[in-house]
Amino acid sequence: MTQTVDPSKAYIAEYIQRARKAQTQFEKFSQEQVDNAVKILAKVVIDNAEMLAEMAVEETGMGNYADKVAKNKNKARIIWNSLRGKKSRGIIERDEVTGITKIAKPVGVVAAITPCTNPIVTPMSNAMFALKCGNAIIITPHHKAIKCSTKTVELINAELEKQGYPKNLIQILDQQSRENTRNLISMADIVVATGGEGMVHAAYSSGRPALGVGAGNVQCIIDEGYDYKEAVPKIIAGRTFDYGIICSGEQSVIAPAAVYEDVLKEFQLNGGYIVRDKKEVQAIREALFQDGSPNRHSVGQSPEVIAELAGIQLPENTKIIVVEAEGTGDVDLLGKEKMAPVISAYKYAEFDEAIEIARKNLDAQGKGHSVAIHSDNKQHIEKVGEGLCVSRFVVNQVCASSAGGSFFNGLAPTNTLGCGTWGHNSISENLDFKHLMNVSRIAYYMPENPVPSDEELWK
Repeated sequence: MTQTVDPSKAYIAEYIQRARKAQTQFEKFSQEQVDNAVKILAKVVIDNAEMLAEMAVEETGMGNYADKVAKNKNKARIIWNSLRGKKSRGIIERDEVTGITKIAKPVGVVAAITPCTNPIVTPMSNAMFALKCGNAIIITPHHKAIKCSTKTVELINAELEKQGYPKNLIQILDQQSRENTRNLISMADIVVATGGEGMVHAAYSSGRPALGVGAGNVQCIIDEGYDYKEAVPKIIAGRTFDYGIICSGEQSVIAPAAVYEDVLKEFQLNGGYIVRDKKEVQAIREALFQDGSPNRHSVGQSPEVIAELAGIQLPENTKIIVVEAEGTGDVDLLGKEKMAPVISAYKYAEFDEAIEIARKNLDAQGKGHSVAIHSDNKQHIEKVGEGLCVSRFVVNQVCASSAGGSFFNGLAPTNTLGCGTWGHNSISENLDFKHLMNVSRIAYYMPENPVPSDEELWK
């Protein structure tokens, strides 16, 4: 009996075979050679930032050109800066106290599922992390971003080959389908999944180690006594960046009742349109959501498009729509993630109430991801940190551009933000090169180590 060959499995097997051949050669390269390859990736994206941004906007129909150019350049710079000089090959640590010597090893072939919201920088960063540890990587792009993601990989590979690196270190599927993605993630050595909930769940069900992300719904608290005039422009910058498709973008502003009206006025002075009329609130809600899910026609669109969908008129030069929610996310969809330049507004009487509003919204969506707080009160900042179940708290910064790491905080620069078990993820930190590294440990005999007596041990 003739055995039928699964064409998808055969197709993916060829990619895996090419990747393993390239990886076997690449893992013999020195730390300096590996780091140079990583630098090439970042530099290629910077040098082609404008063209790739234009392609991404045209193909995906999401976001805007200027912000995508900035994202391409800034992410490349920040991630390269975080990786340069860090050891990732051979012996990376000798601890004379514990007697442990650590040796870095590749994981092998990385499969990366990348989204249409970040079709340039996510393939770039995943490839930078993979190559930093001596791995090869195969990317399966979102079906709405095949052209721009493929162009990114082609440009990078042309430069890598020019400088003598093995062919096929970075590959991207030229036939995109769910079946091909499913076979890829079941045949690679590790999976990095950045995108929608269903895709991340599939990665965790692949039978391979997986690193995925959860949904965002960033709650932004303005503390009592904090200068809201400092906070509001940052909140607007985060919510409007790339027309709101960044998972770490601010989603709700939670302001003290005593200055709530002043906060709304400050939004107005900075290009905000305030929606308070119940009919307009409902119109915005229906423009953003259909049957409880994001309206695909609103995702990554300008305020003007959102207003058109809602049937309302906006003043000229409106940057952001500020809508008064009629409850938290358990009763009002406006308390959930909105992938457009629209932010929900809440007011609180006591600081504990602010935390409770944030908690209810996060319980509805976004638990495990990120929270922004604008405060000079360390006690309040740490109270928020202890009270809410998210993986990162960003203080007095634009969350959209800093939760994924920046020059001005200690979070690992990335485009893949783990959300811990709260978001059904395996990591509660930013994905970094260390997550794509195996580590061998040499354990030396330490005869001088103190051994406690039973009396010392149990007292």
